[in-house]
Amino acid sequence: MQLQLLCDRLRHYHVASANSTINTYSRLFLLDELGLSVLDRVRFACEDLETRMKILEQPGAPNPRRVKLFVAEKGLDIPYEVVELNKGDHRAAEFTALNPVQRVPVLVLDDGTAISESVAICRYLEGIHPDPNLFGSSPLETATVEMWTRRMELGLLFHIAQCFRHTHPAMAVLENPQIAEWAEANKPRAMEYLSVLNDALGQHDYVAGNRYTIADITALVAIDFMKPARLQVPEDYAHIKRWYDVVAQRPSSQLR
Repeated sequence: MQLQLLCDRLRHYHVASANSTINTYSRLFLLDELGLSVLDRVRFACEDLETRMKILEQPGAPNPRRVKLFVAEKGLDIPYEVVELNKGDHRAAEFTALNPVQRVPVLVLDDGTAISESVAICRYLEGIHPDPNLFGSSPLETATVEMWTRRMELGLLFHIAQCFRHTHPAMAVLENPQIAEWAEANKPRAMEYLSVLNDALGQHDYVAGNRYTIADITALVAIDFMKPARLQVPEDYAHIKRWYDVVAQRPSSQLR
C-alpha cells in the first residue's frame, strides 16, 4: 500500500511539472521514504514515466484535436501514437481492449489504465495539472464552462460532424451507409448554434466568459471542421470573426 501511494505521488509530481530537474528531485525525496539504496533511488527516479503515458489519436479528427489543443495549453509533453481509422486500426483487438466503443482519442497511463472520451481525458489532465485552469475556478464559472462546452460539442460540433460524415467520400468506409438527407437535416441545426454562439460572443470576449477555457477549444475545433464539411460561418457574424481571429493565433491552435 505504501509503495502504491508513493508511486501515485511520483506520477503526479512528474506530470504536473514541466521542469525535469524538479521532477527528479521530487522523486528522489519521495523514494527516500522507501528506504531504497541510493543507486536504486536514482534508477527509479530517472525512469521516464511521462513517455510511458501516451495518447492514441487520428491526426485531423476533431475530438483528438480537442485533446491535443488542451495538452498544448497545459504545456504538457505527452507522446502521441497514430491509430489509422481508415485502415481499421480502431477495430483491432488490442485497441478494443483499451476502448470497447472503438473511438479515438484514448489516454493510456503508465500503468496501462485507459481513459477515453475527450472531455474525460481533459478533466483527468486538469486534475493532475491544474494550471492554467481551463475548466473554471469557481462553482459558477465551472458550471458556465460546462454549459458552453456541451453546447459547442452537442449543438455545434456534433451537427457539423454529421454533415461531414454523411457527405465526404473519405468517410464512406467508416459511415456505412452514408445518408445525404441526414447531412442536410443537420445543416440548419449547426447554423442555429452558430447564431447562439455569435450572440454570446457579443456579450463577452470568449465563449464562456472573459477568459480562454475548454469551451473555446471545442468551439474552435468545430468551426475549423466546417471547412471539410463544406459549411461556412455567415459573413455578418462579426462577433465570431472577432473571437476567431484571436483564438486562431494561439500556438496551440496551429496543431492538427
